[in-house]
Amino acid sequence: MDKEKIVQDAYNKIGKRYQESGGNRDISELKEIINLLPPKARILDAGCGTGIPDTKYLHDSGFDVIGVDFSDGMLEIARENLPNVTFIKQNITELDFPDDSFDGLISFSVIIHIPREKHKPMFQQFHKLLKPDGIILVSMAWSEWEEIGEFCGEKMFWSHFKPETSLQIIRDSGFSIIKDWFVTTPDYYNKDSESEKHYYILAKNSK
Repeated sequence: MDKEKIVQDAYNKIGKRYQESGGNRDISELKEIINLLPPKARILDAGCGTGIPDTKYLHDSGFDVIGVDFSDGMLEIARENLPNVTFIKQNITELDFPDDSFDGLISFSVIIHIPREKHKPMFQQFHKLLKPDGIILVSMAWSEWEEIGEFCGEKMFWSHFKPETSLQIIRDSGFSIIKDWFVTTPDYYNKDSESEKHYYILAKNSK
């Protein structure tokens, strides 16, 4: 079973629904990274989706943002939303950029869909793509589990480590941890759930 294909097919179908549900979600966590980056820093939004709200916020804040996603459906909407931003179709586990390409990298609500065995090589790749002292801000899962279920009416796959394991993977991949914290927010995508939990990790490249 191609688990990533499940994710890709789902997001190809739910683009508009996804944006309408979560486009107005809180983006205060982004301030944790922009306060650490130089003006006009080059940032990779790894798994940018429709570009709303995260890519837009970074672009509007004066940063040079590149968004990547492996869903044609999401990228089509992103390009409509933000015609002045560069969006590229790539899987974030197989990014094709030169080393030291970016000052910062964000990835929100994306890594939770990637098979756990790919997390460490993915963060090792992030380490190479970021400049020395580059900053990452990622959202991870608050507990360890893996399943195929339903999301926005489509079949979906999730794969998570427990927070302690995720933190150690990031350390072992060449990053020093600046801060990690849990956030509980409204569940914008599931009307049957009152809230959802996120685990954020802010880290600096240790090249």
